[in-house]
Amino acid sequence: MPAPNFDVLVIGSGASGLAAALSAQRAGVRVGLATKAALQSCNSAKAQGGIQAAVGDDDSPEQHAEDVWRSSHETADRRLVSVLTSEAPAAIAWLEELGVEFTRDNGGYRLARCGGASAQRLLQVGDRTGHAITTALREAYESSGGTALPHHPLVALEQTPTGWRATCERKDGERVEIDATTVVLAAGGRCWKEAEARGELSTNHPGATGEVTRIALELGAEARDLDALQYHPNGGAWPPNMQGYSIPETTRAYGATLLNADGEEFTDPLGPRDEVSAAMFKEVEEGRGVTTPDGRPAVVLDTTRIPEADADISLPYMLRRYRGAGIDPLREPLLTYPVLHYQNGGLVIDEDAQTTLDGLYACGEIAGGTHGRNRMMGNSLLECCVFGRRAGRAAAARARA
Repeated sequence: MPAPNFDVLVIGSGASGLAAALSAQRAGVRVGLATKAALQSCNSAKAQGGIQAAVGDDDSPEQHAEDVWRSSHETADRRLVSVLTSEAPAAIAWLEELGVEFTRDNGGYRLARCGGASAQRLLQVGDRTGHAITTALREAYESSGGTALPHHPLVALEQTPTGWRATCERKDGERVEIDATTVVLAAGGRCWKEAEARGELSTNHPGATGEVTRIALELGAEARDLDALQYHPNGGAWPPNMQGYSIPETTRAYGATLLNADGEEFTDPLGPRDEVSAAMFKEVEEGRGVTTPDGRPAVVLDTTRIPEADADISLPYMLRRYRGAGIDPLREPLLTYPVLHYQNGGLVIDEDAQTTLDGLYACGEIAGGTHGRNRMMGNSLLECCVFGRRAGRAAAARARA
């Protein structure tokens, strides 16, 4: 049999794919990174809120794990949760080595408490955390000598005597077959496609269409919780050019609260995502919501309660976006409504991110179990880094075996 093109082929260039590709490359094997669009196109870069890690004096990985378990309504895989939270501080140190500069206060990390958390453990890079992380990972991979294959969406995958054969379709319509000993799937979820089908808004990149999950399922890979899609509670509802924008949930960490049409608070602003979203839906369904000028349902996010000093440090991008649209969030409240955001379920993986098929790995949003049926904010970027690194290392070791 001819030698494979790569030892490890990674599908997807979000944070999890980049972390996997970089880790495999540093393990000394031949790595290829294929992605549907440009290398920079991904949901991870749009993530604003931050990344969780138990680095505070009043916190611990065990406490973090219990928060994940509780927020998942006891549906998460506790083995994966333990890996996620125990390796979180090391993941932060790794990102800093790659050049990510987390926002600091008086020499220490500027930590916020996010929905469902029992301690302040959300690290941020202003409100462009995902952009900072993906930029650092991408630059590190590009400088490592690994191969990048942009505009090579995966259309088929099959097992071969030497590993796997991926078929990708280039922009000119030509199909390219790529052989690899192991494959890491890091192609994200399907929320953009799901939102289009439902006639709803989504925070997702248009590439989030879910066909890579379907390909893996057709091969026989097991999955879990695929019906558990998550709403981001604070989607922009007005003005039109902000509809579907994910207002950072750190607005609520820094004092913003949710109000109905009568100006009443109706939910814990720092509750788990699904509970906050459900409460917002209920207010509207029972006639206590507000209506945008173009007739969309909404409630009020009172951002005027956020101290200006906090907003300037931790919410600068959100301020620029809204001020550019003619609204100053520190002077007038915002209109908000839940939007489709995240695929909680996905392919079943073990602690090394291997699926139920030998030599096929999955990490990031395409994988299930780490969050159960409800994810805490700040754990998506963490999952990408922790399990992306594990997937890359394990795939490289399997390829060398």
